[in-house]
Amino acid sequence: GAGAYVVWRCAVGLLGSGAGGAEVEMAKRYSEFDALHIALVRAFPHAVAMIPALPRKSLVSRFRPHFLESRRAGLQHFLSCVLLNPEFAASPILKDFVFS
Repeated sequence: GAGAYVVWRCAVGLLGSGAGGAEVEMAKRYSEFDALHIALVRAFPHAVAMIPALPRKSLVSRFRPHFLESRRAGLQHFLSCVLLNPEFAASPILKDFVFS
């Protein structure tokens, strides 16, 4: 329907948790990733080049399997990049995203 949306389930390994370490599971909408991206760009203008772009939007293809897999991979890449950056990882912005 018109109000349908996709929820992305993500599992994030915590830094310093070791090989058998803890993971945090979360369920986020694309709009939440978009809000995180905007907040990171505003908070870290000197590091914009280190914040990857989010995968594209599509009104036509948004529920097609190929598009969904491409978007999932893009969101995973984005999340991995920001979590592996020590400056971003220490930010309350990213902590709120992961733990909310």
